[in-house]
Amino acid sequence: MSTPAGGRPVCVTGASGFIAAQIVADLLQAGYRVRGTVRDLQSRLARDPAATWPGAEDRLALVAADLLVPGSFDAAVAGAGCVLHTASPFRLDVDDPERDLVRPAVAGTREVLAAAARAGTVQRVVLTSSMAAITDEPVPGRVLTEADWNEKSSLSRNPYYFSKTLAEKEAWRFMAEERPSFDLVVLNPFIVIGPSLVPSLGTSNKMFVDMMSGAYPVIMSLFWGFVDVRDVARAHVKAMTAPGAAGRYICASETITMHEVVTMLRADGYDRYRLPRIGLDSPIGDRLMRLAAHTRPRGVRDYLLSHIGRELRFDNAKIRRELGLEFRPLAATIHETVRDLERWGHLAGLARS
Repeated sequence: MSTPAGGRPVCVTGASGFIAAQIVADLLQAGYRVRGTVRDLQSRLARDPAATWPGAEDRLALVAADLLVPGSFDAAVAGAGCVLHTASPFRLDVDDPERDLVRPAVAGTREVLAAAARAGTVQRVVLTSSMAAITDEPVPGRVLTEADWNEKSSLSRNPYYFSKTLAEKEAWRFMAEERPSFDLVVLNPFIVIGPSLVPSLGTSNKMFVDMMSGAYPVIMSLFWGFVDVRDVARAHVKAMTAPGAAGRYICASETITMHEVVTMLRADGYDRYRLPRIGLDSPIGDRLMRLAAHTRPRGVRDYLLSHIGRELRFDNAKIRRELGLEFRPLAATIHETVRDLERWGHLAGLARS
């Protein structure tokens, strides 16, 4: 498929989110008509979408929808040629993982797919899954591929990872049992960073705010797989339009350590912020950090215990080969991310006095 059938609109769920906003912008720039879902039509973004998305005045319609309300997506999906489902809660620490993470992720995925089936016009659904559905504990020496599934997460261990795994499995279950007329393509981005089109601070970009605010007092042995939000948006459009797109796609640029990130930021002139200075990225430091992790909130604790000292390796050959996606240099993305955080005021008052 090259374009949605008959010039039909593309539905993007969670349009005000970090990734979805970039997708909407790219679709509008490419000339598509877009129907985006938002939870609140009274938000500033919904009241003035043209301020964020050039072309919105003529080719964007925003529709209210809620992941937990049955039939909520019917109006947004009706008549659409493709659906890009990005809406899902992303928080490490929540009061009730079942209520706040699992239920909206799984029920929302089911509702969007059911709406697409009822519409009868949808040719393809592209689901934004996550590396969280691939693994929640990297195994040193092992290279992750699309064949890998996260089998360790639960409500009590990395519940966000659990929600993304269950949501993607629900999507594949729906396809197998309901056999709708559309096909499903899944993207599994790793940590998505980069300049933001929306003022809210996303969880991934907040990692840099935390590093520069002193929230991380030491450098830990952490390996991060990053990808630029603009590459993730391009991947969605390519997954929507490529005739042979099928299955899952790991969407990640490269792996970098926390030590390398801090060194890069310091060399780029950000040493005026409260970057960590003490290096505990060593076997002894790993043991100390695992002990210290037990004093952190549950979500952070689970993440640290399952990631400290564990090298992350992955194979992104499939998305390069089948979708023709090439990734931006990670160093440039990191620099642009921090400059954008300054632009939005997220680093205000964090510099050392």
